[in-house]
Amino acid sequence: MIKVTLKDGSVREYEVGVTVEEIAKDISPRLAKEALAGRVNGKLVDLNFKLENDSTLDIITFQSPEGEDIYRHSSAHIMAQAVTELYPGVKLAIGPSIKDGFYYDFMVDKTFTPEDLEKIEKKMEEIIKRDLPFKRHVISREEAIKFFKELGQDFKVELIEGLSTDEEITYYKQGDFVDLCSGPHIPSTGRLKAFKLLNVAGAYWRGDEKNPMLQRIYGTSFPKKSMLDEYLYRLEEAKKRDHRKLGRELDLFSFSEEAPGMPFYHPKGMILRNEIINFWREKHKEYGYDEIQTPLIMNQRLWERSGHWQNYRENMYFTEVDDETFAIKPMNCPGAMLVYKTSHHSYRDLPLRMAELGLVHRRELSGALHGMMRVRAFTQDDAHIFMTPEQIEEEIGKIMELIDDVYKVFGYSYRVELSTKPEKAIGSDEIWEIATNALKKVLENRNMDYVINEGDGAFYGPKIDFHIEDCLGRSWQCGTIQLDFMLPERFDLTYVGEDGQKHRPVVVHRVVLGAIDRFIGLLVEHVGGAFPLWLAPEQVRIIAISERHLPYCKELEKKLKDKGIRVWVDGRSEKIGYKIREGQLQKIPYMLVVGDKEVENGEVNVRKRGEGEIGSKKVEELINDLLEEIKNKR
Repeated sequence: MIKVTLKDGSVREYEVGVTVEEIAKDISPRLAKEALAGRVNGKLVDLNFKLENDSTLDIITFQSPEGEDIYRHSSAHIMAQAVTELYPGVKLAIGPSIKDGFYYDFMVDKTFTPEDLEKIEKKMEEIIKRDLPFKRHVISREEAIKFFKELGQDFKVELIEGLSTDEEITYYKQGDFVDLCSGPHIPSTGRLKAFKLLNVAGAYWRGDEKNPMLQRIYGTSFPKKSMLDEYLYRLEEAKKRDHRKLGRELDLFSFSEEAPGMPFYHPKGMILRNEIINFWREKHKEYGYDEIQTPLIMNQRLWERSGHWQNYRENMYFTEVDDETFAIKPMNCPGAMLVYKTSHHSYRDLPLRMAELGLVHRRELSGALHGMMRVRAFTQDDAHIFMTPEQIEEEIGKIMELIDDVYKVFGYSYRVELSTKPEKAIGSDEIWEIATNALKKVLENRNMDYVINEGDGAFYGPKIDFHIEDCLGRSWQCGTIQLDFMLPERFDLTYVGEDGQKHRPVVVHRVVLGAIDRFIGLLVEHVGGAFPLWLAPEQVRIIAISERHLPYCKELEKKLKDKGIRVWVDGRSEKIGYKIREGQLQKIPYMLVVGDKEVENGEVNVRKRGEGEIGSKKVEELINDLLEEIKNKR
């Protein structure tokens, strides 16, 4: 007999060789039905895995992130089997699970069409009905290379050759289909209940543009049709809210082949951008920041000193000035270090909070560019706070208050991650441990829920990342707080302490919105282009029923403009219904319809976005209501 310790801490005894699936059945028939795999002594395994010794065991279901990954990775295998059955000779690349779905890359002598995706879906349904078990096989390195060469699967051979010599090599088989894979997988193809193939895209083998171009089929899958339907609804809603589409329709911004990955702001987009920046400046003034600006290009020597040259050079742009190499800044921090060095500082000056709306440029692959979400030129709402080690906890707490304050105004909830030392990093393990523990202490003392994101820190220090959630439940990383002991050392930054001696300050790098441009793209999608009144590029549209009402409309326009309200008069000789419909498509918060009755009574007929006609109001009452709504940022 062996002892099995379950996730809840309870211990059960079983005969040697009991499988994960048998234990799940013993615990509960419902759990057995939902079980996809197990975690034995910390390692993910198939349900038919046999336990030979005392072990710890978690039963993995779709409700866990690991369960979602296993379910969708198995879905990718089923899709690959369908493709190989339909198109003999296809070469298989990789097929991982991804957030909310999966994909598989293929090399095939045809271009996949939407009709092909329908055929593949039907073939997948056949394979699911066959209820083929997923069977795991261990194979030696030499056998694996020979086996996949005989199958003509060159990409698999390349993957095997890239594995370390001591790594166990396994493949999975369902029916006649074979794929190199470490697993685990769902027990059989029949466990896949609801799926949908979404689209086809091009992808270079291993993401390298020097390698062959493959076809990537994306899909998603769920254990219930209702869950799939809900996800597909969210996808359709996301298409309607796509910031690239709304950016064109609302005349906010555009992109050009003459400057790929670099947004062009139109007049209305600049109003939106400036309102956000004005709010940002108000908040930073309230929280005790001073604003600075640093140069766009700086000498290579500076970037070598900061560590960017060694750790970030492949993402930077360069130019020559007077026969010397200069870099277009990808980050604002080295400039802030130079500003600090221009003066002598006492402990009484600290913390010193320097904020900068800095334009930065980063080299992104053309295939990675995506509207405002992934660009090559963007403005970062940076700040660098210079402080004594004793001020770390209090100062980071204030930053968290600022971030919370700002996100509430935009209607965002958020979650927090602590990111630790990456592979490419500067500084000793000891310094990293001190910095990481300092951030942990801040989070724990504030009773903040957080998860650890191993290895995702900045190269100079650990960080706290803030992931906002939009109205469709999607998560986006925006704000970040990075604790840095390294750059003050590299730039020889000092302050005079109470003891009259020189000491090294600590620096916190932080952003609240992140990239202003990306934040605007996120906001467009979050509100679907229907901006709150304080942000709307056009806050009020006055609609004249006929030409004789125009003088009153112009008089009303002046009153609103004098109060700082953004307004436009639609005096075109179009039907009133057409003009109202156009205003609705432009998502104008308020439309004021003016006819004979309104002119006679000194009123306006008010239509509010989302509510329709709300009736007549006196002009002064309307202006007061609008100003109150703008002031409260509702």
